[in-house]
Amino acid sequence: MNRIPIDAALLPAVHEAALAGARPPAPPRPQIGASWQRTRRHGLDPDAGGAVPLLPPDEVTHLRETSRLGELLPQLRGGLREAVDAVRHLIVVADDEGRLLWREGTAAVRRSADRLGFQVGATWTEEQVGTNGIGLALVERVPAQVHSAEHYIRTHHSWTCAAAPLHDPRDGRLLGVVNVSGPAQAFNPATLALVTAVAKVGEAELRARHWESVDRLRAVAAPMLARVGGRALAVDRDGWTAAVTGMAPVGRVVLPRSVEPGRVWLPSLGPCRLEPLPDGWLVRVDEGDDGAPPSRVRLDLRQPHAWTVTVSGEAGHWSHELSPRHAELLYVLARHREGRTAAQLAEDLFGDASRTVTVRAEMSRIRRTLAGVLRHRPYRFADGLDVELLLPPRAEELLPSSRAPVVVAARGGPPAG
Repeated sequence: MNRIPIDAALLPAVHEAALAGARPPAPPRPQIGASWQRTRRHGLDPDAGGAVPLLPPDEVTHLRETSRLGELLPQLRGGLREAVDAVRHLIVVADDEGRLLWREGTAAVRRSADRLGFQVGATWTEEQVGTNGIGLALVERVPAQVHSAEHYIRTHHSWTCAAAPLHDPRDGRLLGVVNVSGPAQAFNPATLALVTAVAKVGEAELRARHWESVDRLRAVAAPMLARVGGRALAVDRDGWTAAVTGMAPVGRVVLPRSVEPGRVWLPSLGPCRLEPLPDGWLVRVDEGDDGAPPSRVRLDLRQPHAWTVTVSGEAGHWSHELSPRHAELLYVLARHREGRTAAQLAEDLFGDASRTVTVRAEMSRIRRTLAGVLRHRPYRFADGLDVELLLPPRAEELLPSSRAPVVVAARGGPPAG
């Protein structure tokens, strides 16, 4: 877990030396050093920072109403209110773009936060305000604590914060971040563990609600499937299977990003026909028709926090958002069309060729999504595919949270710290 150093008294000197290009009395934590380096590239002034514009109130209202994070507020509030110092701390929930949608705390601590622009409607990313808990959790996608002079902007040094990402259990997509912030004097090393635990409780609540909705769909779809000939299954709007007939059970089908009734090629099933169901889809697998295979794959790594793979063919196209690890794997395979063995991928990702078990497990997961697109022995994109790799305009912006040696080398060297 991303904890602060034991000797926090050194942090100001570490910060000053790092920004001056001098040798610090102690190295910053790797996550903090990498974040400082990214912040410098964004051109932020460590003294003044940057302007923090606020979203209009009506846009904040719209984001609140359309975000799944709103469903979690009772769990997040209940888990944090009793455990944190309500007089000196703020509880903040931000979306996946770092926009602060909810903030709770006393009037005094809110006024103090307002002076930093840390208020509802502000965007609290590294690009906007430098190293901070919310921004670091968005980049790293793991819980993060930033204390005092670990913040890049000097005016933030009087604050401490602990943040944890919130993921949608249906597809692993990043929903946002829950954060606890307060004056540096109120630092408690247990806060990060608390925020992390509360985030897990929130994700568990979403998972329970999801399976309840799948059960409701199953009750509607099971009698319908009993009358369908051939292979078919009923899935919810995110592709999770509620009922199946004529074939082995499938946990999840990756659907196109824009789903419409009609004929479609699905990577795990081949040519299919989609028919709408209440809160889901009836998927009929075309029998005796292999259909046209996909012809093009586009791997888009241009954004700092969101990476997608899009597969296209005569039957249409679909896109899938990638986890950081799967983005790394596909990046390597796109650079090595001849393929990579498990040992080679382990060396690429971990600098340790012996970690083949981890590689095989991850490749098994992604091939369930990209069946028909990826091959093995060695791992590679299927022959005949046109693979397009889209990279950020600056090499150092490639998969910024990645520690994989192959990615670090492509960025031009190891991160600072």
